[in-house]
Amino acid sequence: MPVSMPMEIEAITSLRGGAIAAICSADLDRKTALAQESATRWFARTLSLRSPLDPAPPVRPGRPEKPELVPPKHMEKRSLHTVKGRIALLHAIAHIELNAVDLALDIVARFATEPVPNSFFDGWMQVAFEEAKHFRMVRTRLRDLGADYGDLPAHDGLWQAAHATRNDLTARLAVVPLILEARGLDVTPALQAKMRETGDMESAAVLDVIYNDEKGHVAVGAKWFRFLCARERRDPARAFQELVRANFRGSLKAPFNDIARAEAGLTPSFYRSLTSTSNS
Repeated sequence: MPVSMPMEIEAITSLRGGAIAAICSADLDRKTALAQESATRWFARTLSLRSPLDPAPPVRPGRPEKPELVPPKHMEKRSLHTVKGRIALLHAIAHIELNAVDLALDIVARFATEPVPNSFFDGWMQVAFEEAKHFRMVRTRLRDLGADYGDLPAHDGLWQAAHATRNDLTARLAVVPLILEARGLDVTPALQAKMRETGDMESAAVLDVIYNDEKGHVAVGAKWFRFLCARERRDPARAFQELVRANFRGSLKAPFNDIARAEAGLTPSFYRSLTSTSNS
């Protein structure tokens, strides 16, 4: 890490300011350190929520020169039975986790003036802290396998999906935790099993940590989505369907991990009518 980093972290003046500094950082060690330090100070109640000196949230997060960003359809699929295939999967997961750091911070930074309790920001800074942990764990595993984040192309769909909801907190919660994060609950168990099948227990252990934490992240999203719907006297499942149709391209893909989703507060009444097999 750069020698100047502690000094820059010392300059965090508010939660929103720290979140924006982390989002803007193209140095990924600094980004994750700022995210976790902002969270730690916020939990200790040594930071104010916002300051008049905070800059505006950026349109795009800071990123290093690599990886090259390409459309999702150009992403090559490889067998997990090869080291190259496992590296490709871990690289894709690292990219998802990096975006998740910025998305959690962006909810805090962009919606810091919303009339919500401080516990809303507690929840999202816990998510940001854990997503930073996940990114570091996956990157360490990539390095163990002789690779690094940036070695392969990645796609930009996650940030684009979130950018469309930058002016509507309820829509942001519908799209990011309740679609994008919930998708992780659907696909991760099969990936964990495949990693174990290939004998890569180290990668499987990383996925175990991510999977268990992601349940909590979807739960944070569901909690606050229901809170906002109750305040607006909206039916949560119906509001979710309306917001998804208005703000998310494409349909939701089955199969769903109904049990893990329900444990997080996301019941089938939310998403069943939005699947690709549905005519609605």
